Amino acid sequence: MKKILATTIASLAFIGAAYAATVEGVVQSVDPATRTVTLEDGTAVVAAEDVAIDALAPGAKVKVTLEDGTSNATAIEAAM
Repeated sequence: MKKILATTIASLAFIGAAYAATVEGVVQSVDPATRTVTLEDGTAVVAAEDVAIDALAPGAKVKVTLEDGTSNATAIEAAM
């Protein structure tokens, strides 16, 4: 039973990861009114309400996790 449960959990984790895309870049601008973050390559993403954007500044290197097939950011974090 434990083996089946572990396999199911691992499968669900893999499926969840398949529905997210990741983009890395440098912040060009942040518009708090629309929650839009634009990267230097022209990519514009809209941050979800629970994603902190207050600390983002132009020139910051970031990694953005997007909902698959959209420009909706579910996470934005500093990139190394």
